[in-house]
Amino acid sequence: MALNLFTSIKFAKSLKPLARCYSEQFPKITTHYTVVPRENDPRWKDVNMERFGDETDILIIGGGPAGMSAAIRAKQLAEKDGKELRVCVVEKASQVGGHILSGAVIQPTALDELIPDWAEKGAPLKTPVKEDKFGILTATGRIPVPVLPGTPMYNHGNYIVRLGHVVQWLGEQAEAMGVEIYPGYAASEILYHPDGSVKGVATNDVGIAKDGSPKDNFERGMELHAKCTIFAEGCHGHLSKQIIKKFDLRANSEPQTYGIGLKEIWEIDPAKHSPGRVEHSIGWPLDKFTYGGSFLYHLNEDTPLVAVGFVVALDYSNPYLSPFREFQRFKHHPSVKHYFEGGTRIAYGARALNEGGFQSIPKLTFPGGCLVGCSAGFLNVPKIKGTHYAMKSGMLAAESAYEAINSEKQETESFEPKSYPDKVKNSFIWKDLKKVRNVRPSFHNPLGMYGGVMYSGFSIMVGGLEPWTFKHGDPDYKRLKPAKDCQPIDYPKPDGKISFDLLSSVALTGTNHEGDQPPHLTLKDDTVPVKQNLGIYDGPEGRFCPAGVYEFVPLESGDGQRLQINAQNCIHCKTCDIKDPSQNINWVVPEGGGGPAYNGM
Repeated sequence: MALNLFTSIKFAKSLKPLARCYSEQFPKITTHYTVVPRENDPRWKDVNMERFGDETDILIIGGGPAGMSAAIRAKQLAEKDGKELRVCVVEKASQVGGHILSGAVIQPTALDELIPDWAEKGAPLKTPVKEDKFGILTATGRIPVPVLPGTPMYNHGNYIVRLGHVVQWLGEQAEAMGVEIYPGYAASEILYHPDGSVKGVATNDVGIAKDGSPKDNFERGMELHAKCTIFAEGCHGHLSKQIIKKFDLRANSEPQTYGIGLKEIWEIDPAKHSPGRVEHSIGWPLDKFTYGGSFLYHLNEDTPLVAVGFVVALDYSNPYLSPFREFQRFKHHPSVKHYFEGGTRIAYGARALNEGGFQSIPKLTFPGGCLVGCSAGFLNVPKIKGTHYAMKSGMLAAESAYEAINSEKQETESFEPKSYPDKVKNSFIWKDLKKVRNVRPSFHNPLGMYGGVMYSGFSIMVGGLEPWTFKHGDPDYKRLKPAKDCQPIDYPKPDGKISFDLLSSVALTGTNHEGDQPPHLTLKDDTVPVKQNLGIYDGPEGRFCPAGVYEFVPLESGDGQRLQINAQNCIHCKTCDIKDPSQNINWVVPEGGGGPAYNGM
């Protein structure tokens, strides 16, 4: 059995005393086998646990921009050399691009290199940026800031896209080259060779009831073995997290820091629509010590669509803050409200994003594979861009993996693409991220946003050449203050026209999970949310989750509350796994990879 299962067994044994503590206030919540092992459960005694296996040359976990670019580049190299190379991509969404959520303004640098004739091949880049607007918002006004060539917010030459559509198109290009893509297959477990190198992954089991017992239709997952495995899961991937811990890839880097991005698609009055316009803001409704801002992009589609979004850094300290409600409040600002008046909201979603930048890049390789894209943390925070880094890193990883597989030297049973880190350091990824490394951490100062804006202007002006590098400090989950030390935030009620409640928003995500399955939001200790998170922080998971997954409900006795997990609402943003102050929540893939159906949002 795989290593993480043994680890789970050991951990579960350590929790045995807690198993006798279930009550109305502390009911049994977690039934997932990663926490509650099946080896000691008599219901699993006679179940066939054999897994079938398959082998490939390069295995890619995740079918986003990084994964698809890696697959295409690997096949390009094999085709050039006239060699056979099997490349497989496993993607947890039921269709390619189904879980992709982004602004997005894409810089075409990597795409130009990967597929130079992308325009002739029908790539869905339809909206070139024509106008940039940036401002600092106050409660009632907007202070315009000029967007000059060479500054991070200057987007001329870039394209406003629906990134899910771009990924779907990349998938089509990959399949045309012979890449095998398996949507709806979620990688749930890392497999290792006896020498410790990564052997591949296993997909998740299906047919497990909510109480953790096998159903009549139970099927074991499949093993996929590879010479080299590329992890392209996106931000805070659950397998990448395990890899980073097992191989201590952060030994020489800072912890990653994150933000949560919330986004809606609106159909607006054509008279207010300006295809190619890009608008960004910072400031209100956030206080000066909370990093974040907004984006509003005018798409060139068959109907007058805009993508509006709001990003809140997850290092905020007030447990009463709700990123979702901050987003809804932002839409009432006079500088943007007019866009939504008379319009129709047609989609909603949310996703965590990396904000650590240069300081938080981990060691990129390990025996048997590597990390690419947002799994490695490649995002330029002041530019709010990472897609071209994801694509370029995927391409470089594919080149390194191809070199390793075809070399004569092999130190472990699987191949480590050792040239990959140097390729990244010699690329625009490293240069760009180093240049802006001090922007994000500069906002940790006594003046907050005002000090950060002033320092960022200086750092950008000197091209990031200052001889020092700021640190991010404590990880996000350590930043929350106890509720007794903070002021509750009085959010206005949604009007149902411009601002909306949480559940009606979740309904627009298309999220779908089989109801009768163990909750994939697992808890190491079912009592911690009430004893610690509710007791000290007044239940912040009920506010930082943008999908209403975590709910503290009154006990029937009227004496206290208990935690209820509405796992079917989950939109796979990973915020809970990141921001939980107790680090008690562990997100794992649900059955069949379920989740949101953004479909090109």
